[in-house]
Amino acid sequence: MRPTVHDIASAAGVSLATVDRVLNKRAGVKRATVERVEAAVARLGYVRDISAANLAKQRTYRLVFIIPEGPNSFMRGLEQQLEQLRQPSALQRIDIRIVQVPAFDADALASAIDNLDLDAVSGLALVATESALVRDALGRLTDAGIPVVTLVSDMPGSRRDHYVGIDNVAAGRTAASLLGRFVGGRSGRIALIAGSMLVRDHVERRMGFDQVIRSEFPALECLPVLEGRDDADMTRDMLAGCLARESGVIGVYNMGAGNRGVIDVLSGRPDYRDLAVVAHELTDHARKALHEGIFDAVINQDAGHEARSAIRWLKARIDGTPLIGGQERIRIEIYLRDNLP
Repeated sequence: MRPTVHDIASAAGVSLATVDRVLNKRAGVKRATVERVEAAVARLGYVRDISAANLAKQRTYRLVFIIPEGPNSFMRGLEQQLEQLRQPSALQRIDIRIVQVPAFDADALASAIDNLDLDAVSGLALVATESALVRDALGRLTDAGIPVVTLVSDMPGSRRDHYVGIDNVAAGRTAASLLGRFVGGRSGRIALIAGSMLVRDHVERRMGFDQVIRSEFPALECLPVLEGRDDADMTRDMLAGCLARESGVIGVYNMGAGNRGVIDVLSGRPDYRDLAVVAHELTDHARKALHEGIFDAVINQDAGHEARSAIRWLKARIDGTPLIGGQERIRIEIYLRDNLP
């Protein structure tokens, strides 16, 4: 027979109200009493029926996702995935709200966090931009008992609860290994493009890329990073200028968005056909570039998996229940023209 809250109360020598406060992590219970109740829970093997408890209390998980606005195709795909999750999530009493802020604008991101109504938010997921202001704003949320998950781009120096996304250092290392092989033993220079070096995912990709180039492909030289702000027009102009003024460029690594700008520069140019190109995110434009031989490889992450995983992590933190970390790991996917889905 499964133990009940009555059994816990009896074993711990406390009231049912005290057991309820401890199980729901509410204040007003002495530390010694909390430990006694938790010991009784462990000893009896009590497992809460979270769904039944939430239904009885009419609890709703109010989750906020803060993501960058603008033309970034991956972010718009992430937004679309969240929109698709809204209806089935509502049946589980999960309310999803999307807030957009200007890309790479740490002040706007910190302001959006500080403007959240703490009484109307159960958990927050955000695409992080490195900043002391953002770090402090997340700290205030944590102090208020609201779990925080970073999404796509991490901020490990903050007090966030978890990061949902690919290992970006490993992604950069993967890009370097691919490019190093694609150039076929030639010596030359690699043009690097990022959205901004203010976001952790692009910094880590550059770090991993440099590690492999230095150790395994010393005949290749990395040029200074072009920061295209994930904007296709800016990326196009910066890459075109780089290729016009720099000699010996034999490869391009776009570690951010703005793939349309790269495609615009390289399309219809026979003199660029020998460039090895690795990019990120299998958007419609990247898929077409792979098919046409403009891109050699695309490193992808599953936006739908990330959105669902962020919801599961936040819900588990709110409920105080465990998750199987291995099942939530976001995998690095590599696409060539030959294995396009």
